[in-house]
Amino acid sequence: MIAISLPPPKSHWSTLSFASTLYLCPILDILLERIPEDWRYEVRLGLQEALVNAAKHGNGTDPSKKVSVQFYMSSEQCSWIITDQGDGFNKHDQCCSLDNELLPPEENECGRGLCLLHSIFDQVHWSHKGNQLRLSKQFRNSTVMSVMSTDFLCP
Repeated sequence: MIAISLPPPKSHWSTLSFASTLYLCPILDILLERIPEDWRYEVRLGLQEALVNAAKHGNGTDPSKKVSVQFYMSSEQCSWIITDQGDGFNKHDQCCSLDNELLPPEENECGRGLCLLHSIFDQVHWSHKGNQLRLSKQFRNSTVMSVMSTDFLCP
């Protein structure tokens, strides 16, 4: 079941929550509804990665646990806050070297999704506990360079 709350007056934030599942098509469709057409494929890929991580790795695809997505959309940017009910993870144990444009090899799945998020979104920030992710994408200027959090860069 998918639950959506409408934003309170004077707020542009909406909330969507769903039981942990990997069937994400209807959820992604809702989250991408107002995304500019030129950006939909890229943003869909990134949001799918983030939602799969929350449902699969965070909640262990336990249907009794929920994934919550708060989202804000304007003509210039979108932001998403994705929260799972898992124990979180240590973001410093994950290594995403962003010095080159190549993702880690496929046999090293760990870290590929994190690199993907950093290459798609302008901002990627994790909560201290590691069970909440904030993503942001600006659409106003297509030449916007990604602002990458140094939290994921390897020393």
